Amino acid sequence: MQAYKKLLLANKSWAAEKLMLDENYFEELAADQKPEFLWIGCADSRVPANEVTGTAPGELFVHRNVANLVIHTDINMLSVLQYAVEVLKVKHILVVGHYGCGGVKASMTNKDFGLINKWLRNIKEVYEKHETELNSIDVEQKRFDRLVELNVIEQVNNLAKTTIVQRSWHQRQYPHLHGWVFDLHTGLINPITEVLPGAEISPIYRYDFEEAKKPEDDLAGEYKH
Repeated sequence: MQAYKKLLLANKSWAAEKLMLDENYFEELAADQKPEFLWIGCADSRVPANEVTGTAPGELFVHRNVANLVIHTDINMLSVLQYAVEVLKVKHILVVGHYGCGGVKASMTNKDFGLINKWLRNIKEVYEKHETELNSIDVEQKRFDRLVELNVIEQVNNLAKTTIVQRSWHQRQYPHLHGWVFDLHTGLINPITEVLPGAEISPIYRYDFEEAKKPEDDLAGEYKH
């Protein structure tokens, strides 16, 4: 049997099992999604978001890319972020890296990997920013692990710099930002950092939002003239 056919058979078994437990399961699943969390994780196949958190379909809104990056020019990621924050109104955003990340490891070398060099440069910039700390770590594996953590911290900070997150903080005091690292050797998640709604950030990245005027405010102004 070809490998992809095993996936289709497994899908049928999974669907049948769900229906045995609840005959309305898929009708309810199709009706709507109201996830409380946005997961921004690595594309690594060993870190399935729902499985490692014990969540069911509909509980996590998920975006994944190589090395879980939050880049201000990435329209894909920004579109997911805007939809999650402004439409789904998630209360928590989780940036989840993992020890042993191939993207982070590749960024620590001087090898030419082709097109992905452009993507990995974002992690190289994290290394450069924390070069003193990282170069003081003699054991390569520990240096690698620390760069994974620093990369997660940097991506959480990048979220806080977006107008999408800041506007939501201004309007409804959400979302709460979290930086986690998954350990492949233990199966456990290590919380690394968090940023509370409305947290202070560097003034150069801070945006001011005026309260949106209501239509009746414009009408009132017309009547004054």
